[in-house]
Amino acid sequence: MTASKWHNTDVDGSVMRIHVSVAAGSGRFPAIVVMQHQGGVDEFVQRTTERLAQAGYVAAAPDLYHRDGPDCTDDIVTRRSRLSDRRIINDIAATVKFLQGQDAVAREQIGIIGFCMGGRLALLGAATAPAFKAAVAFYPGNTFRAWGRDIPSPFERLADIHCPIQGHFGADDANPSPADMAKLDAELTRLGKTHEFYSYTNAGHAFLDRTKDSYRQHADEASWPKTLEFFGRQLGIH
Repeated sequence: MTASKWHNTDVDGSVMRIHVSVAAGSGRFPAIVVMQHQGGVDEFVQRTTERLAQAGYVAAAPDLYHRDGPDCTDDIVTRRSRLSDRRIINDIAATVKFLQGQDAVAREQIGIIGFCMGGRLALLGAATAPAFKAAVAFYPGNTFRAWGRDIPSPFERLADIHCPIQGHFGADDANPSPADMAKLDAELTRLGKTHEFYSYTNAGHAFLDRTKDSYRQHADEASWPKTLEFFGRQLGIH
């Protein structure tokens, strides 16, 4: 059986919790960093790490709200508004370093996946963390705006992406909209970046999240096998 537990690591003098799920069996496994949505490392994100572990990976979801402290009672929107790309880049790097120090991880086979704002951050990670061999972005919103002053947005960093990208979008989504998807697709194509995008009819934002009314089974059943096939192809699990 897979095993899941919380671990701690230090980032910029702050203790960051990481929810880690490990594939069953012995030896070393490819690893995937799981970037949270606005709701944090909640039930959906924890289930996702477990879902990836069941597919043969070590999956680690860093809690990006760690700088708020364990007793923070602010609402999620307020907490999200305090995030900055500079700090998140450090959080991603710290998660990669944590994974590379684990006996169960094949340190040269690491990918990243994210949902909603985490999809945005998967693109950010693909452009800034050299360790990643593959990135999957589910409905990555707000990619055209930087979180912080005097720094490029994820869209403006697309030229720095160094690994293949897979993207999943809801045709009924407003952020990212079909036009946003087309803009990302066109820019990645112009830059010669390896990528594959998929759009799902009758699906909006957060269509993969079973804890929400937005969940769409048909989009889940179409997108998740594509995700596992992509990671398997890029990280050498199959």
